[in-house]
Amino acid sequence: MKLLHTSDWHLGRALYNRKRYDEYEAFLNWLADLIERENIDVLLVAGDVFDSSTPSNRAQELYYRFLCRVAASAKRHVVITAGNHDSPTFLNAPKELLKFLNVHVVGCASDSPEDELLVLSGADSDPQLLVCAIPYLRDRDIRMAEAGESVEDKERKIIEGIRLHYRSVCRAAEEKRALIKKDIPIVAMGHLFAAGGQTVEDDGVRELYIGSLAQVKRDIFPECIDYVALGHLHIAQRVGGSDFVRYSGSPLPIGFGEAQQEKSVVMVEFSNDAPAVVKIPIPRFQELRTLRGDWQSIARGIEELKSNGSKAWLEIIYEGDEIAGSVREHLNDAIAGTGLEILRVKNNRVLERALHGSDVGETLDDLDVTDVFQRCLDAHQIPEGQRTVLLNTYQEVLVSINEQDLIAE
Repeated sequence: MKLLHTSDWHLGRALYNRKRYDEYEAFLNWLADLIERENIDVLLVAGDVFDSSTPSNRAQELYYRFLCRVAASAKRHVVITAGNHDSPTFLNAPKELLKFLNVHVVGCASDSPEDELLVLSGADSDPQLLVCAIPYLRDRDIRMAEAGESVEDKERKIIEGIRLHYRSVCRAAEEKRALIKKDIPIVAMGHLFAAGGQTVEDDGVRELYIGSLAQVKRDIFPECIDYVALGHLHIAQRVGGSDFVRYSGSPLPIGFGEAQQEKSVVMVEFSNDAPAVVKIPIPRFQELRTLRGDWQSIARGIEELKSNGSKAWLEIIYEGDEIAGSVREHLNDAIAGTGLEILRVKNNRVLERALHGSDVGETLDDLDVTDVFQRCLDAHQIPEGQRTVLLNTYQEVLVSINEQDLIAE
């Protein structure tokens, strides 16, 4: 049996207000071609299918068109679990209909382990695979809040809650395998932050929980699991050095910080021996480039791209010695008549002066929500001794807001 593991599509996400539907469509067409060419039996999508809990009509169209195409084979299964960006109720809404296409959706955690356990059969209707389809576990799914808890207490409870949830679903999988009386593989899915996981700046990875993001260790996954398909981190990577516990990574670079990464999906083939795991590179459907330095360096970079006929989307980071008030005008002149497109201009000199209070030329593009809150603390001269508590409380509020399912009712 062949599996294909992917995650973090973030359908509908824009890059500095530039829509990316053409890229997403190209990726999904490539993925469908790969599934057919490699005769994939099971596609696993480990969360963050959409970038928003209220995806656009265009994003939904791409999603359902893809599912219809890959479900054309009667023996193929698709398993989709929700990530922290997804609306559980939105994903779950068509699940009964999608079952007839062998598309299995698990949008939210359940008190019953069997609700997250799938027995997948081959063309002969014989059970071939057990999938512990565990979605993103929200704080309220795994922890009972108590008054007066410290941040450390909350993190400990979250990690223990995740451990117990995996243990419960995997125990149900082992019991099911015993009833089947056939030694079929057990695969688990998850959307979480593994300890030691790699991230990069501008990758759009949203904090899951308070504190240190409740990073879990590899030993949280029971030994009975043959392969763990993870989502959330956008860099394709192994967890704890294991070939069988992996992040597939995002298929498209979510920000310029990911532009130079090789994006991939993971193919897993089960036989009588250990699973064979192969990374399959994803083509780049849109070139992203960052040019930084003084004006002469940036101008040389643009000329080189123009000479190569590039149609890259550009991030410009100006680091000249002088404040260049007309940088944008010079840039527009430099790319006129080409296929190049500038999505962001960041003037580091202006930013440095803003940080020292001598200029206010920075924009919200230069800050994330935590940066803005810290600036408020600075502006109100909050003492250092109070900042940790206030920052942790603020992060709790953010998590609570992000976990709201806005279209549940």
